Amino acid sequence: MKNKRHNYLIEVQYVGYRFHGWMIQPGFKTVQGMINKTINFVLGGEVKFKTLGTSRTDTYVSANHSAFELFVWKELDEEEFFTLFNHNLPQDIRALSIKKVDDKFNIIQDPKTKEYQYLFTFNEKIHPFCAPYMVSIQHDLDLELMKEGAKLYEGTHYFGRFCKHPKEGVSLERTIDYCEIKENHHITASFFPEKSYIFYVHGKGFMRNQVRLMIGTLFMLGKGELTLEDIKKALKPSEDKTQLGYVAPASALNLHKITFE
Repeated sequence: MKNKRHNYLIEVQYVGYRFHGWMIQPGFKTVQGMINKTINFVLGGEVKFKTLGTSRTDTYVSANHSAFELFVWKELDEEEFFTLFNHNLPQDIRALSIKKVDDKFNIIQDPKTKEYQYLFTFNEKIHPFCAPYMVSIQHDLDLELMKEGAKLYEGTHYFGRFCKHPKEGVSLERTIDYCEIKENHHITASFFPEKSYIFYVHGKGFMRNQVRLMIGTLFMLGKGELTLEDIKKALKPSEDKTQLGYVAPASALNLHKITFE
């Protein structure tokens, strides 16, 4: 008799600094590859399974809260599997929860919102231990102007100039629920600089490198290389797909939270 497929939603968090992104790539160490290796070991190497992630984070990008769907051709003892899975995962990946889902659940298509955070400071050389979590812009920044710029992203706009290699036929319009820059009191460590800042952005869907291009553009605004009018113009519908800013370094980006509706 053919084994029935069982589906599980597993929430995870990880530090992305030593991984070449989420998705499996031949010859590279990735988060999904490490997770699959661990699952295969826990299942004894004899059970068919596959995994599908909710977000393809880039190289060096971390996740405080992400998720993947596990399709496995064997019913699991959830508590036992969860314990063994966490026990065998490397130190920089942790499972947060597991629950069984039915065939109607689709981790890609089901509506969800995501909050990203980007941690930065400026005008100082920071401790090397900060490297996996934060970027320091070696230039003075006009923070108040950057805060104004962040608010321009809120609402529904054309983001064709804030993504990398958009696919043909895909809508380049996205809705940002909220976007702001605040002084960081959320993520702390003894080796962090006295002051750091978080760029928060929350929405339902993001394109490749979108968040990093959004904050990279704000860095250029803060340095006086762009104006608020430049950003306003770039957000208006057009055929122009030329990147306005630059793709900010990946290690400071964190997928902070995913919420399924």
